[in-house]
Amino acid sequence: QVQLVESGGGLVQAGGSLRLSCAASGRTFSSFAMGWFRQAPGKEREFVAAITWSRRTYYADSAKGRITISRDNAKSTVYLQMNSLKPEDTAVYYCAADRGGSWSGDVDYWGQGTQVTVSS
Repeated sequence: QVQLVESGGGLVQAGGSLRLSCAASGRTFSSFAMGWFRQAPGKEREFVAAITWSRRTYYADSAKGRITISRDNAKSTVYLQMNSLKPEDTAVYYCAADRGGSWSGDVDYWGQGTQVTVSS
């Protein structure tokens, strides 16, 4: 069993930045593909970004140019650096793990989520 614990959420003004972290338990982190999703009130959960075991990255169109996903296998942690934040980025952000290593979108493990609120 893998546990994912997110941190780094909070309240930020529009145009500001946040870096989310997701720490994973277990020894197999380096073989996983990792991703971030978000869910705004009244909306479905949506994909934000993912990074494979080989560090290939994928981004939602809404994230390109503003958001960067990265990983530190030594720390079993994946990061989401978010810049130029907008009020529409307000959501609960969830960390996700795909045991397959190459991102398929089939999530095997979820974190509990961290709230990001962007004020205008």
